Amino acid sequence: MSREIALLTNPTAGKGRGRRARDIALARLRSVGIAVRSLEGSDADQALALAHEQVAAGVDALVVCGGDGMVNLGIQAVATTDTPLGIIPTGTGNDVARYFDIPRRDPATAAERVIAGETRTVDLARCHDRYFVTVMAAGFDAVVNERANRMTWPRGQMRYNLATLAELRTFQPLPYILDLDGNQMHLSAMLVAIGNGPSFGGGLRIAEGAVLDDGFLDVVIIKPIGKLDLMRTYPKLFKGTHITHPQYEHHRARTVTVAAPGIVGYADGERFGPLPVTIECVPRSLTVLA
Repeated sequence: MSREIALLTNPTAGKGRGRRARDIALARLRSVGIAVRSLEGSDADQALALAHEQVAAGVDALVVCGGDGMVNLGIQAVATTDTPLGIIPTGTGNDVARYFDIPRRDPATAAERVIAGETRTVDLARCHDRYFVTVMAAGFDAVVNERANRMTWPRGQMRYNLATLAELRTFQPLPYILDLDGNQMHLSAMLVAIGNGPSFGGGLRIAEGAVLDDGFLDVVIIKPIGKLDLMRTYPKLFKGTHITHPQYEHHRARTVTVAAPGIVGYADGERFGPLPVTIECVPRSLTVLA
């Protein structure tokens, strides 16, 4: 093959799994004749600079090895370009890999997707000139994300579960102002989530029904409910069956502004900044090797 790709790794993803997965994927890619530039940054800023540099240099693909945060970093470099993004998932949540059925525990098989070269073009959401592909958490879910990111134990989904229980003790409904394509709403809610895709947090399908290439954002509102009711509803997020709850509300819009006091927006597991924020759908702006 006369292809040349950049393989950008987060070596600490999955408590060191990133580097091991990189070595497996690298061997498989080179075994079929793909020229691979294997790179890793000393921090997120350097990694992002490397990603932009490689895309500008004209590599045939940028492949990231890590979790959703590393995918988010790669997206910033390839969004709205013709350069496709490949994913070797090794993180905690790996929701983007779920979207494309990329194996999350088998880097050699994930590398086969890169080798095959088949692509899918999807939408992105843009906020503060940054892009995301999954869900913007902007309520109780964001508070949980803040706590989970501070935790060093346990690994995987259980970290989010424990963070949820910890925050549930004191969390109260928030006053929101929403603007959906110019239509303003004032309401009280436990959370508002803005989905480009359906899930976040390791498979929590909060925006069930969201489609990656329909040109719309899916806005989910969970209106005030009791804490016991919220605990009973939480497991339903893994199957998307929470949509039958009477306090669930769903809207679709191309541009969303969300404001609530004291909340920091999270998307793709990354901190985007305090509300208010405006999110817009950017249709067909990401090409994925899937």
